[in-house]
Amino acid sequence: MAVELIYETHTPTTDNEAGISTGWLPGALSDEGRREARELGGLWRDQGIAVVISSDLRRAVDTARIAFPDGRPPILLDPRLRECDYGRLNGSPAQLVAAERVSHIDEPFPGGQSYRQVVAATEDFLHDLVARWDGERVMLIAHTANQWALDVLLTGARLEDLLAAPFDWQPGRKYTVSAEVTSE
Repeated sequence: MAVELIYETHTPTTDNEAGISTGWLPGALSDEGRREARELGGLWRDQGIAVVISSDLRRAVDTARIAFPDGRPPILLDPRLRECDYGRLNGSPAQLVAAERVSHIDEPFPGGQSYRQVVAATEDFLHDLVARWDGERVMLIAHTANQWALDVLLTGARLEDLLAAPFDWQPGRKYTVSAEVTSE
């Protein structure tokens, strides 16, 4: 058996629109982000999702709660789904953080974490996901770094390649997660 995983990044924030990399700061959805969150709920509401699991950062939580305001499916929060902690660069211009990404694959951002640490946290999360939700359809709402981690763990993508390229956003990415989750 396996988990059918639907992955969504949180909807747009005021920081996104201002060109800021929020990192571990909470972030606030913009008007556009709230509109897109409502659309997200309309798209997935009757699609057999057993649970929505969200990062515990405010922008992801707000996306989930606006998308599914009645608590159906139930919404759970997990800190292992947080964006990469940019440390002293949390809240810095996105161009600055993007220029630093490849340098922090294994070396943590000063006062923060590395992308490899995000992959490890995501892998730990996936093991628990399969143990608890095997055979179910699950939605995750999280951040860019988590999508990269899923691509590394579930599709064999190289973290170096993902971090060097522009972020490839697309809605409703689907993955199959089995008990044989392996890291890079």
